[in-house]
Amino acid sequence: MNHPSEYARLISLTLAGNRDAFGELYEATIKDVYNTVYFLIREPSDAEDVIQEIYIQLYRSLEKFDVSRPFRPWLMGVVMRQIQAHRRKSWTHMRIIKKAEQIDQAVVYDISSEVVNKLSNQSLLESVDRLPYKLKLVVILHYMNDYTQEEIAATLEIPLGTVKSRIHAALQKMRKKQKISILAMGKVEGQNEF
Repeated sequence: MNHPSEYARLISLTLAGNRDAFGELYEATIKDVYNTVYFLIREPSDAEDVIQEIYIQLYRSLEKFDVSRPFRPWLMGVVMRQIQAHRRKSWTHMRIIKKAEQIDQAVVYDISSEVVNKLSNQSLLESVDRLPYKLKLVVILHYMNDYTQEEIAATLEIPLGTVKSRIHAALQKMRKKQKISILAMGKVEGQNEF
């Protein structure tokens, strides 16, 4: 679902106290939210915690949402703020004992086939993963979640020019890494020829 009037209807029903409407809103948005959080927070148990916080914050903030504005960028703004809050907590509180991974196959959504389809190969995924956080963020929103540059600017609350320059810088870094890899591979292959 990506129709503004349907989001507005579900928000209105939720604000009127209809829990089923919030459940529908959750179902309509969880895939994009999960994909984004998973790529920015690699620890599955941490990602689940952040997703839970996102939907708690979403529920609390719905009355502040201006239905004349697009919902998806507003929602991604909530997502990004919760991810940033998580990152700040992680930086300020050094963990003594790392959380044990909780294996709950029923809850964990496997996005690996989608990643392969969207990013087409493992080396590209690794290149994206090695990007600095700010560059990785715009690449994931633009190329994985199909956000326009304007939506990314609204979501991250940064100027459009900054979004464009970050996308450009990310692509430049990825291209440079790819050229270096190809050159290194060519040198190794050249040494093995007779």
